[in-house]
Amino acid sequence: MEKDVIVIGAGIVGISTALALQAEGFPVRIFDRTGVAQEASKGNAGAFAFSDIVPLATPGIMRKAPKWLLDPMGPLSVPPDYALKIAPWMLRFWRASWPDRYRASLMAQAGLMDLARAALERQIKATGGADLIRREGQLQLFEGEKEFRASLPGWEERRRHGIRCELLDSPEAIAGIQPGLDPRFTHAGFTPDWINTTDPAAWAAHLAHVFRARGGVIEIREVQDIRHAEGQVGLATDKGPVRADKAVIAAGAWSHHLTRMLGLRIPLETERGYNTTLPAGAFDLRTHLTFGGHGFVVTRAGEGVRVGGAVELGGLTRVPDYRRAEILLQKAAAFLPELKTEGGTRWMGFRPSLPDSLPVIGPAPGASGVILAFGHGHLGLTQSAATGELAAALAAGRDPALPLEPFSPARF
Repeated sequence: MEKDVIVIGAGIVGISTALALQAEGFPVRIFDRTGVAQEASKGNAGAFAFSDIVPLATPGIMRKAPKWLLDPMGPLSVPPDYALKIAPWMLRFWRASWPDRYRASLMAQAGLMDLARAALERQIKATGGADLIRREGQLQLFEGEKEFRASLPGWEERRRHGIRCELLDSPEAIAGIQPGLDPRFTHAGFTPDWINTTDPAAWAAHLAHVFRARGGVIEIREVQDIRHAEGQVGLATDKGPVRADKAVIAAGAWSHHLTRMLGLRIPLETERGYNTTLPAGAFDLRTHLTFGGHGFVVTRAGEGVRVGGAVELGGLTRVPDYRRAEILLQKAAAFLPELKTEGGTRWMGFRPSLPDSLPVIGPAPGASGVILAFGHGHLGLTQSAATGELAAALAAGRDPALPLEPFSPARF
């Protein structure tokens, strides 16, 4: 009898994993409490950021921690009333920034990105999704030579890992790629192989359609408990109990609630990201723009323009603070003087973040029939196809395409 698999989570990682499991010959069902791509996969920047190999926890970053608390509207912030709760996570984050851990995380991230780039191309071809992909590159912008020079080690790391990039040192050179920027941006790095989807919600919907067309099932179910015994996985859901041969937990920022039911404590936190999507005609945007010093991006979303980013480490239950979206939009208007800011739609999403910037990919300790695939931070879309291939290889009993020790849940 064919072994069946349940994937918990219908975000981009869950759908990509379900497709990869189908390719291995498994009958697959997806359970999600809200539906396809209704959380972080719905409204993100739509970028496949394969060049973002540098972990968030860089050496010396903790010297900036007091500023995070003093500037709640800054690009990386911790609300003061959340600081005590997040302290254990911040301690792990600090340890991850030590040179030895940082270097190990960077190497693991670079390896996963290499696989992710190839896996995405396979996914595009296998699903006929080329019309939903944009290949317009990315400009990372810097205000002055000092900020640019501080970024050079990161560009050197990218080049060492085979990532093509062109460094620009004048507003005129930048305007050759993207006109209309304020001249305060004197330097930039251009990554020509950067890829975006035309719209992340449309991309996820496309993959879900292909999954269903190939016999997959997506059900609106909330998983309330999970157990592993006698070689099977038992799920308690709001629509009754279900059993399967294997299960994959790919529920994004909610995944650690499920792993606790298995006796596992994964230090997952939530990067709350904000954006505003402006209607068609808001700006003649020709490439993905990254304002790293301010923690946000400007990108195309459908026919409109999306302005968003920042990292607010504030958990799942706090009320969204849309002042953050407004501040990002005001900055974008200053940086792009021709930007039309009227008629926008605001959004906030939960991004699942682990202290070392690496996801958890691997079997759950003590429950080998449960595979974990979550914790990608702001790189879930980027690494979704690769994560799916890795999880499917584990389910099929094959060696994965790269060593999974750096991504093991046991590392915590």
